[in-house]
Amino acid sequence: MSNVQNDSSKSLGEIASEKIIKLIIDNDWNVGDKLPNEYELAEQLNVGRSTIREAIKSLTSRNILEIRRGAGTFISQKCGISDDPLGLTFVKDKYKLALDLLEIRFMIEPQIASIAALKATKEDIDHMTTLCNEVEELILKNEPHMDKDIEFHRAIASSSQNIVTTNLVPIINSSIAIFMDITNMQLRQETIDTHREILNAIIDRDANAAHDAMLLHLVHNRRNIKQVIRDNKI
Repeated sequence: MSNVQNDSSKSLGEIASEKIIKLIIDNDWNVGDKLPNEYELAEQLNVGRSTIREAIKSLTSRNILEIRRGAGTFISQKCGISDDPLGLTFVKDKYKLALDLLEIRFMIEPQIASIAALKATKEDIDHMTTLCNEVEELILKNEPHMDKDIEFHRAIASSSQNIVTTNLVPIINSSIAIFMDITNMQLRQETIDTHREILNAIIDRDANAAHDAMLLHLVHNRRNIKQVIRDNKI
């Protein structure tokens, strides 16, 4: 489930970084394990050694890898803590991870939307409206909308005026990326409709409606993930 797709917006180093992460997952390598040397990685990933060096430098800065002088490159003891504090990058079963993340979102996001309906400022609402429109436009153009989708949910969390949820929700919402990966970005119209319902409820200062609209949004996601699992007989 950790397919690495070439993206014209990504550098060769970024793509190689993703491929190295996939290599770690697929081979069940653990914290402290040594990676193949630069030459071997370049051959395995069919890229140049300079690209491998760029990828390793990036993964080292993210605390996924560490370089031990004279010994080689190893999976870091603090693997991914800088941008993956929950350690989810290396969970192999992405279907279970998607469902588990969604379960956490069920616990917190409807309530966050409810609070946002009461506390969002005009500036917050304007920002959420812009993002909602941008997500809809991208979906209708059949263009990637994941980043804006995540940003929309982050804006809702931010408008709750709770500094903990502002930091927590972006982590939990890594499930959006996983969901889009395993479902091939389905639920296009449902996303448009439920995002709009959430936004309108917040604009109307209707906490109950915001709660229920977010709940419905997550229900659609869960139903779709379970259908994908059934279709793949996992």
